[in-house]
Amino acid sequence: MESRISQAVEKKNCGYNCAQAVLCTYCDLAGLDEETARNLGSAFGLGMGNMEGTCGAITGAGMVLSLASDDRVKAIRGMKQIMNKFQLRNGATQCKMLKGVETGKVLRDCSDCVADAAEFLEEELEKQSF
Repeated sequence: MESRISQAVEKKNCGYNCAQAVLCTYCDLAGLDEETARNLGSAFGLGMGNMEGTCGAITGAGMVLSLASDDRVKAIRGMKQIMNKFQLRNGATQCKMLKGVETGKVLRDCSDCVADAAEFLEEELEKQSF
């Protein structure tokens, strides 16, 4: 698979939220058209809409992985890998922690979170031969 990381970042920079940017970039692999994918991801930006939840980029990657996989166990294992790699690289998976809401220290900006989630998603998709 040719990398689509830059496409995901471009979508983020053009008005898509983090979840939409990842989900829409890989929507063909998930069996969705882009409009449906964008609608599906609309409530998952900003860490489930309130910065309290998991980064939207990770959530978007999870949606793609779940829809693209024909094996629930593989999807769960792949999601665990994405979460672990993201945590190791960035020091957090929760939106408000990544944005430094309580600490004043931004760990990662949104475009970089999208790039990381896309990178880790591509690695998992390649393992599953997509």
